[in-house]
Amino acid sequence: MRDVTVAVLELLERGEAGALATVVKTTGSTPQVPGARLLLRADGSTVGTVGGGALEQRVLDALQRVRASGEPTTVACDLARELGMCCGGSMELFLEPVRAAPRLVIFGAGHVAKPTAALARSVGFEVVVVDERDELNIEARFPGCRRELLDVPAALRLLAPSGRDYLLIVTHDHQLDGEALRLSLRSDARYIGLVGSRRKVLRLVERVVAREGPTDLRRLFAPVGLALGAVTPAEIAVSIVAELVAVRHEESTTGHLRASSGPLLRALAGPARASTSAELGPLPAPRADDTPPPSHGEKAS
Repeated sequence: MRDVTVAVLELLERGEAGALATVVKTTGSTPQVPGARLLLRADGSTVGTVGGGALEQRVLDALQRVRASGEPTTVACDLARELGMCCGGSMELFLEPVRAAPRLVIFGAGHVAKPTAALARSVGFEVVVVDERDELNIEARFPGCRRELLDVPAALRLLAPSGRDYLLIVTHDHQLDGEALRLSLRSDARYIGLVGSRRKVLRLVERVVAREGPTDLRRLFAPVGLALGAVTPAEIAVSIVAELVAVRHEESTTGHLRASSGPLLRALAGPARASTSAELGPLPAPRADDTPPPSHGEKAS
């Protein structure tokens, strides 16, 4: 029993998906008792047992379906009549998905980060806010969120993003945005979102590729969010979190603001990188404060 508990905790810490079967009821002679558990890991390996043999194979087949669908179910078996097992009793098992909550790491604690963190938490994301500015990155502004008063490199080393992580770059400075983008693209995060105009996005990606070489941009959503016509920080938060939910549920939509699938970014990401400095021009000047942006595409922290 303890081995299964430890394995479940390890699976959650790694951000992987599995499925767990628990014996909840037995009648007559059975190979296991209520409380026996079997964990199916993401790689197909197992920990624990619910009785072995034909029963366990049936449960494993059902666990595969539960892991894929994310929906719990029950399995009831008459061991003699259905499975030909000599025990002769019957068993009922509860099968449930085991999934870590998706984690949203927000780089920046400004106007957009505040409503985005609250809304993301309301739809099931664990939220981490990374910003060295201790006057902004406070509990009163980000209740229920983990807060890290660290720079971007230190935060990424500490958090070690995995496949359950969604990274959102909304800092107050373009240089910080660029550093966060470069280091985030090195991580194993599932999603990387960057606030900014299309020109700024393209310019930052060009700088990353110039330094890092050909870069996989399939996880990059920039400009971040869905095309809802959002203007205010609260509206931008809705646009961003709607995109997070769509990606989490693997829903395809044509409403993304992202430019990362355009021909120019494809050229930047590929081995035959085009020279685009003259076309894109310099980055916009960094904003001197955290005032709300005039549009979703402009700088907003």
